[in-house]
Amino acid sequence: MKIEKYFDDQTMSVHLREDAFPLAKKGVPGKWEIKLIDDKRLSLIEIKEIAQDIINQTEQSEKNFLEIERFGSSVLQIGVYRIVITRRPFSDGWEITAVKPVVRLNLEDYHLDDKLRKKLTEESAGVLIAGSPGEGKTTIGRALAEYFAENGKIVKTVESPRDMLLSSKITQYSLNHGDKDEIRDVLLLSRPDNTFFDEMRKTEDFQLFADLRLAGIGMIGIVHATNPIDAIQRFIGRIEMGIIPQVIDTVVFVQSGQINKVLELKMIVKVPTGMTEADLSRPLIEVRDFSSGALEYEIYSYGEHTVVIPLLKKERKEIWTLAADKIKEYFNRYSTENIIEFISDNRIKVYVPTSVKSTIIGQNGSEISKIEKELKLKVDVLDLSNTKRLGNGQDVEYSLQFSKENIVFNFDQSWQDKEVAIMDGNDLLIRTKIGKNSAVKVSIGSVVGKSIVQSIKSGKIKIKSV
Repeated sequence: MKIEKYFDDQTMSVHLREDAFPLAKKGVPGKWEIKLIDDKRLSLIEIKEIAQDIINQTEQSEKNFLEIERFGSSVLQIGVYRIVITRRPFSDGWEITAVKPVVRLNLEDYHLDDKLRKKLTEESAGVLIAGSPGEGKTTIGRALAEYFAENGKIVKTVESPRDMLLSSKITQYSLNHGDKDEIRDVLLLSRPDNTFFDEMRKTEDFQLFADLRLAGIGMIGIVHATNPIDAIQRFIGRIEMGIIPQVIDTVVFVQSGQINKVLELKMIVKVPTGMTEADLSRPLIEVRDFSSGALEYEIYSYGEHTVVIPLLKKERKEIWTLAADKIKEYFNRYSTENIIEFISDNRIKVYVPTSVKSTIIGQNGSEISKIEKELKLKVDVLDLSNTKRLGNGQDVEYSLQFSKENIVFNFDQSWQDKEVAIMDGNDLLIRTKIGKNSAVKVSIGSVVGKSIVQSIKSGKIKIKSV
């Protein structure tokens, strides 16, 4: 074809427009740049000749397809090239965009660890491959499709247009030449093991994907998304929230040609994070990071709306520590022996000696109501002796590190994400969770920090498992 003269081994796409210089994207997915490829502007006659030459190619081989033909646009698949032609009145002038894959990878080229490889090839039946345009989504989809076909699976694709460039073992169906009912009937009757749905865009695409998945077909969908959670959100409102985990159980986010993040979904019934009343329990979708298991999002119905709530990676927020110091000063008026523990942004536990509990609560709860109104927090008053049981766990080894502002307790990596109690003898100073860097950091200037410094000096400091 005439347009092929603009391509070389590094060219991802060519962009031609009447009365403009020809441009090309050169590089690889996620790392490319726009370059001028000719110092002569294309005339209207020249670009029309290139377009006509492309259209004529559909008659040269049965492997070439005119996928979409409208009054102002055409989409063609000519060998390895996906070509879009637009013209007046749809566009303000003639334009041709031709895209060619520069990288063809096998699944082995992604160097997946055994856990992720098993997840994608054996355990998952509803997978989304997501990413921004040009980041390599279709490339990994093609690698996965070929892997299934080579390992004795019956594989089909649903594409618009058909541009995945697959081996003859795999049948590619076009949504442009058949409606969703025909696609559904053919797939259900031919019973493939895995079906790849490339470039899902319209509501009908997402509904067809869900319908086929619920019918028992293993589905892998490819969608545009700027971050992993966006891929899931594109299903919200298009299908019932309660069936989303049955339709999608894994999201693979691709960036710069590599798998950047993997999420997994699960439906459970619990009180949403941040809420405390037991009667607020409801079905919700947990979205967790596949590698670490960390809970990153919760999706649930709130009133008439479906909400997606991002969760902080650190369960104990830094602001809670700062607020606890101030609240401790507030309760010093009742007893200087008190421990403050945040449960959520709007609820705390206050541990005080038994002798002052009734004073804080007041007759018929009058005093605690006043306290809650002043603090704008829900307060649970508990006996200080309840904290003593925290010291019954096993001793935890640690090393200390000091800076001008912080005390840092460093732990063995096996204690990462586990809870510990920092004790002054038998008295609890703080109960906390060890972070991802296997450390706990406490501000020296805080009330807790000052207590820890005194405990270290007296030699009574110890750390117990909870």
